Amino acid sequence: MKKTVTVIGAVAIVLAACATAPQRNEQVEQARAAIDTLSQEPLAQQAASDDLQAARTSLQQAEGALQQRQPPAIVDHLAYLARRHAEAGEARVAEAQAHQEVAHAQGDRNKILLASRERQAQNAQLQAANAQAEAQSAKSQALAAQTQLANAQQQLADLKAKQTDRGVVVTLGDVLFDTGQASLKPGASLSLDRLATYLKANPQTRVIIEGHTDSRGSDDYNQALSQRRAEAVATELESRGVPEDQYRARGLGKAYPVASNDSAAGRQQNRRVEIVFSDASGRFAQGAAESSRR
Repeated sequence: MKKTVTVIGAVAIVLAACATAPQRNEQVEQARAAIDTLSQEPLAQQAASDDLQAARTSLQQAEGALQQRQPPAIVDHLAYLARRHAEAGEARVAEAQAHQEVAHAQGDRNKILLASRERQAQNAQLQAANAQAEAQSAKSQALAAQTQLANAQQQLADLKAKQTDRGVVVTLGDVLFDTGQASLKPGASLSLDRLATYLKANPQTRVIIEGHTDSRGSDDYNQALSQRRAEAVATELESRGVPEDQYRARGLGKAYPVASNDSAAGRQQNRRVEIVFSDASGRFAQGAAESSRR
């Protein structure tokens, strides 16, 4: 008898659980999904608010009927109405979107050509956006190029650059080296900083670093000294982060004085390094190429 009571109790528990288990209906699920889709449309409230509200009301009724265990036909009918309201709302949203996009392209709202005109409007908007973006990009690039050119011109002006038959030449002048020395003086740092900044900002530009001496000493001595002076400048550029492929060092000895070696002042001017610049594409003028081979 106890065993029978236990079995009956277990059956009662199972039946009670089934009675309280949530009910599921495929039609209700489909209606709920359709309403969720409609509610996420940007134009839903503007173009289909009545349909959305009616769909939600019918869905609520269907869910209530399901919970109350009304006949499946009633639940399915209410879910069907909810889904139809949602579909009607989707159609109104689609129509509103079509009218909105076609209005931007042209005024003709011929319903027969609506789908075609909608695609035309989308394409026109995309092309306009691309054209606007390209124009803005070109404008930004032009402005950046102008700014870069102005900065480059100012940097060269700060370095006291001169236009010659060998191209643009900057002379790192008469305070760089003592007689017979290849060690740069502290006063060269500012010019070297400016030169390095220019080269890093203009990576296509290359330079020839030409070392020069005064006339004291033999040709061989001055050739070696001028090479060391050019390499001293190259080392400073390297330490400032200028890539090695942007410069090369050449010693030209005492062969190209810029002042008379008869005076101490003239000899001091001849103890110099000249920086010969390429054009923006990295090509040197004929005169610079010839001097670099001497």
